[in-house]
Amino acid sequence: QLAGLAVIACGLWLRFGGPMAEFATDKKSPELFFMGLYVLVGAGAIMSAVGFFGCCGAARESQCLIGTFFACLLVIFAGEVTAGVFAFIGKKVAIQEAQKIYNDAYEDYMKNPVGKVNSTIYRYHVALQCCGKGNVEQQTGLPCPENIQLPKASNCLVEIQNVIDTNLHLVGIVGIAIASITIFGMIFSMILCCTIRNMREMI
Repeated sequence: QLAGLAVIACGLWLRFGGPMAEFATDKKSPELFFMGLYVLVGAGAIMSAVGFFGCCGAARESQCLIGTFFACLLVIFAGEVTAGVFAFIGKKVAIQEAQKIYNDAYEDYMKNPVGKVNSTIYRYHVALQCCGKGNVEQQTGLPCPENIQLPKASNCLVEIQNVIDTNLHLVGIVGIAIASITIFGMIFSMILCCTIRNMREMI
């Protein structure tokens, strides 16, 4: 249950608290990336519910509940492996989607550098701590955040790739940790189930 709550917290933070949350506030958003986060939160909720079955099965010494717990953990483990492969394959697409969103906002700003479009691209710059798509664009009057380190952070397309890579690595670490817990849970549930069966046969 604690692992499930940790997964939910991680997914929600990446969705609403990290730099990528700024892309979610726009009409266009990297759907593939956020879809993965929704799957992560859903998996965490299922894990918490499954943990309840495990606790009840252990407390009541019920082979049925413990068997259900094992089966659910097996399904979750298979889902984690599938999600990991999907995230690895879809990382490039997610980066391209996020970069396209910034490119569209950049082009809109160049056409009309005032008002709402101005605030949109500035919001991206603040969240990603970057400005423009290269050193040349710095001379076009883009709204850059204060105290930004130039020219190192001048290319927002590179920063977008770095942010997604970092977030996906975090998701990967959490996934590996949860997969390890899931494996131990399956092993211990089977041991407990066999122990309960042997005790009943002795009685």
